Amino acid sequence: MRIRREGLSYRSSGGFTLLELLLAFMVFALSFATVLEILSGSMRNTVRARHFTEAALTAQSVMDQVGVSVALEPGVAVQGESGEYRWELSINEFEGDAGEMDVTSLAGLTGITLLQVDLFVTWGEPGHERERRFSTIKAMLSNQADNGIMTTLPGIRQ
Repeated sequence: MRIRREGLSYRSSGGFTLLELLLAFMVFALSFATVLEILSGSMRNTVRARHFTEAALTAQSVMDQVGVSVALEPGVAVQGESGEYRWELSINEFEGDAGEMDVTSLAGLTGITLLQVDLFVTWGEPGHERERRFSTIKAMLSNQADNGIMTTLPGIRQ
């Protein structure tokens, strides 16, 4: 005589339970949300890098015009636009810091005038504008007469 314990016997159905499916879906949803967050962060960084690169290229283009289309003399202030980027350029005599006095003295002895060229490039919507400053020092002969070079670049306002 055989005794069957039906309460202890399990039949294999070969499928997944509802709990297993819900757990798998939760793991998938959390993984997908994490991947989306990583991708959106990298997209923001890519856009930010593009803006900084374009601002630097705009600054290089404007700086290249100093002494060619923009007069290289103290007191010049020029502003303009290039696409979605706005810029302001100013040229002043270089005064130097305390450690740079030797440079300005040497320039004076050799008949060279040092000029500091500052360029501010801004972009973005009002309230969320970004700005970067670019600066360089240019040299010219002190006795050089004003050569009258001053034509306008596209988008320049004085």
